[in-house]
Amino acid sequence: MSRIPGREELKKEISSRSLAMTVEEAEKLAGYVDRMPTPLEFHLFDTMWSEHCSYKSSKPVLRTLPTDSPGVVIGPGEDAGIVSFCHQNGREWDLVVAHESHNHPSQVLPVEGAATGVGGIVRDVYCMGARVTGSMDLLRFGDPEGVKGETTRGIVRGVVEGIWKYGNALGVPNMGGDTEFHPGYDDNCLVNVVAFGIVPHDRIVHSFVPEEAHKEPYVLILTGKPTDDTGFGGATFASEDLDGEQGMGSVQVADPFLKRVLSEANQAVLDMLFEKGVKFGFKDLGAGGIACVTSELAAHGGLGIDVDLDAVPVSIENLSPEVIACSETQERYGLAVPAFVADDVLALYNERFELPRLFPHCRAAVIGRFNSKPVYNVICRGKNVAETPVNYITEGVVYQREECPVDSGAPEPAERPCDPSKDLIRILTSISGCSRKHIWSFYDSEVQGVTRLRPGEADSCVSVPVEGSRAGLAVSGDGNPWYGELDPFLGGAHAVGEAVRNVVATGATPICATDCLNFGNPEDPKAFWQFKQAVAGIADACCALGFSGGDYPLPIVSGNVSFYNQSAGGKAIPPSPIVAVFGKIHDHRKATDIVLRKAGNLILLIGTRKDELGGSLFYRTCLGHCGGTVPAFRSSLEKRMADWVLGVIHDKRAHSVHDISGGGLAIAGAEMALSSERFGIEFSLDSNPVTLFSETPGYLVEVDPRFIEDVTLPEFVSVAGRVCDGCSVSGNGWSVDLESLRKEWSDKLASVIWREEGV
Repeated sequence: MSRIPGREELKKEISSRSLAMTVEEAEKLAGYVDRMPTPLEFHLFDTMWSEHCSYKSSKPVLRTLPTDSPGVVIGPGEDAGIVSFCHQNGREWDLVVAHESHNHPSQVLPVEGAATGVGGIVRDVYCMGARVTGSMDLLRFGDPEGVKGETTRGIVRGVVEGIWKYGNALGVPNMGGDTEFHPGYDDNCLVNVVAFGIVPHDRIVHSFVPEEAHKEPYVLILTGKPTDDTGFGGATFASEDLDGEQGMGSVQVADPFLKRVLSEANQAVLDMLFEKGVKFGFKDLGAGGIACVTSELAAHGGLGIDVDLDAVPVSIENLSPEVIACSETQERYGLAVPAFVADDVLALYNERFELPRLFPHCRAAVIGRFNSKPVYNVICRGKNVAETPVNYITEGVVYQREECPVDSGAPEPAERPCDPSKDLIRILTSISGCSRKHIWSFYDSEVQGVTRLRPGEADSCVSVPVEGSRAGLAVSGDGNPWYGELDPFLGGAHAVGEAVRNVVATGATPICATDCLNFGNPEDPKAFWQFKQAVAGIADACCALGFSGGDYPLPIVSGNVSFYNQSAGGKAIPPSPIVAVFGKIHDHRKATDIVLRKAGNLILLIGTRKDELGGSLFYRTCLGHCGGTVPAFRSSLEKRMADWVLGVIHDKRAHSVHDISGGGLAIAGAEMALSSERFGIEFSLDSNPVTLFSETPGYLVEVDPRFIEDVTLPEFVSVAGRVCDGCSVSGNGWSVDLESLRKEWSDKLASVIWREEGV
C-alpha cells in the first residue's frame, strides 16, 4: 500500500541526493505520485523544475517582452526562434536564431564549459531543420589586472580555447561578438552564445510529436554519442550558487568531430523523412538529457511515452536509472518518427554514416514508444523506475518573487579634469578600450565562405547565408555591465539600442532580437528587482525600435534566463542583460564598414552630445570613478537617427559609418582611423569631456562634401570634422598620432592575458 512520505523523510532524500529542489517542491512531487518518489523521479523533477529548465522565477516577467511582429514565423517556446528572411529561386528562406548561456560550467571548467556552450546552441538551430551559418560569443570576465587577476586570466584563456577548438572543428563561422571586463565577474564569468542558420520555409522542423502520433504508432529514436555520467545534474548546477570547484562532474564533454558527422547524418535523415512525406519531431538533448527530451516531446504533443532505458546505448556499465535518464552527455538527439520508418532511420545512422565505427558504443536506437495515455513511464532492468502523468513534469512551478529597489548611490565626480590627448591614449591602451582582435584571431570566420564583413571590420558582422542570394545578414550583440549596475532599466534599454545601432551602421534593417538575462539570486528581492527593471528596459527599447511599420516592435524571438550568477558568499554579478540583434541588407554589396575612404570628406555627427558620462570609459579609466548619470534612452530619437542613417546608406551616400558608444565620439573617431591606417579625423568641436567622451548614443558618418549641399540636415545631425591624411585623430588644440599607438592598442589583450603563455 502506497504512503505519502513526511516532510522529514523528504528532507533526508533531498540531502542524500544533493538535490536543489525545496522541501515544498518535494512534497508537491510526492503528492503527484501519491507515494515516496523513486530516485529517478526525484532527479527528473529536480531537473525539470529547476530554474534553468522551468523559468519558475522569470516566466511572469518574460511575458512582458514583445515577441510578435510581421515576419515572425516561430517565437519563443521551441528550441530556436524563426523569422522570414528572403526569397531565392522561387523558394522562401527563413532565419533561425538561438541564444543561450553556459556560465557556471565555464567558470568551473573553462575549456569544456565554453565548448559545450557552443555545441548546445548549435544543436538548437540544427533541430529546427536549419543549416547553421554562424555563431557569436558574448563574454564577460573579471578584472585580469585585479586582485583575482591570475584566476581571471586563466578563465579567459580557457574559454577562448574552448570556443575556437570546438567551433573551428565544427565548421561554423564565428562572427565574433563582444568581450567586457569588470571585477564583478571575478567569481562568475558569463559565456553567452548565439547561433543562427537558414532553413527553407517548407522544411521547418518542430520539437514536439506531431498530431499524426494520435492516429498511428510513433517511436522515439535516440542517436549520437553513447550515454555516460557526464553532465549529471547540470541543469540544477546552473540553478544554484557557485562554490569553489563544485559542479565539475556536472560539466559535459564535447566532441565537435562527432557533431559534424551527426549533422550530416541528421540532414540525410530529415531529407528522407521529408521525401517520404511523414510528419516527425526532432529535438536535441540538452539540460535534463533523455528525461527532458522524452517528456517534452510527449507532453507538447499531448501524448504519453514508455521509455526503455535498457535500450539506451551507454559507454559505462551499471549506470543507475537516474544517471542514464538525466545525464547531459553531449552530441545526442531525439527523433519522434512513425514506427514504419524507424528501420530506415536506424539504417541511415548506423550503416550509411557508420556511427558505431566513429565512437565506441555510438549508434542510433529505438528507446521509447508514444501512446495515447498521458503518462511518463520508464523501465530499467525490468523494473518500473518512474511513472507519473507527463504534464506534471513539464508544467513546472511558478514563484512570485519579492522585489526591492536598489539605489546605486553613485554621484558624479567632484571634478572632471580633461586632457584630450592623454585621456584618449589612456582609454585606447586600457583593458576596456583596447582592440579585441587578439580574441577574434583564434576564431575561424571564413569557413563556409559566407562571411562578407568579419569581426572588427564593421560595427556588425555580415554574411550571405543563402547561396545565390544578395540578401545579407548583419548580427551584433551588446550589454554594458557598468550601466546595468548603475541603472538596470537603462542597462536593458541600451543593450537593445547599441545592438540596433551596430546593425544599422552596416546598412541592415533590424528584423528580430534575442536576449540572455544574467543576474544573481532571484530569491534576493534586490536581484529580482534588477531583473524586472532590465526586462522593462528591453521591452521599452524593442517597442520603440521596430522597423516593420506601424506600431510593431522589434520582436524577441528566442532567449535565455541565467540566475544564481554569484559566489557562495552571495556576491552577485552586475545586472547583465545581453541582447543580440539581427538585420537584413537587401544587397550585401551595399554593406558599410568603419574604414575611412578619402581625405577631405566630411564627418557628420548624428546625435547631440549630452552631459551624461555615468559608467563611461572616461570616468572609469581616466578618473577612477564608476558612478554618475547613465545616458538616457531617448526612444523616439533613437528610431529617427536609425532611419536617417539607413536612408543615407541605402542612397549610397555614406562612405563609412560607426556608432558612438563606449568611449564616446573621440574613441569612435580613433577606431575609424585605426581601421583605415592611411586616414584620420580632424574634429572641429569643443574639446571638453562631454563633447569628446560622453557615451550618449549616436553615429559618425563619412560623406562627400557635396552631401550637405544636396540634403537638408535634421536637427540631430551636424558637421563634426573632416577626414585627413595620416592615421591620427585631433581636435581644437590637441592631436594624437594613432600609428604610434597601434601596436599597444592591438596587442594589449595578448600582453595582459596571454603573457604567461608567451602568445
